[in-house]
Amino acid sequence: MIKQLTKHGNSMAMVIEKPILELIGADADTPFEITTDGQALILTPLKNPEGSAAFGAALEKVNTRYAKALKKLAE
Repeated sequence: MIKQLTKHGNSMAMVIEKPILELIGADADTPFEITTDGQALILTPLKNPEGSAAFGAALEKVNTRYAKALKKLAE
């Protein structure tokens, strides 16, 4: 599929058709992570951003609480 960018205010936008959004399980409220490999844009829908934040917080708590033990295990 080949798409063109469209002017959106001072920016550019690309319209993604509903069947494509349904295929990847996304909708208008789905946040996307945008990355690049230097030549292409990669759009990845975030399935559960709240869960990711909670996981990050839990991981930080574990790392803080068990820092000494984790360092010993790493040796």
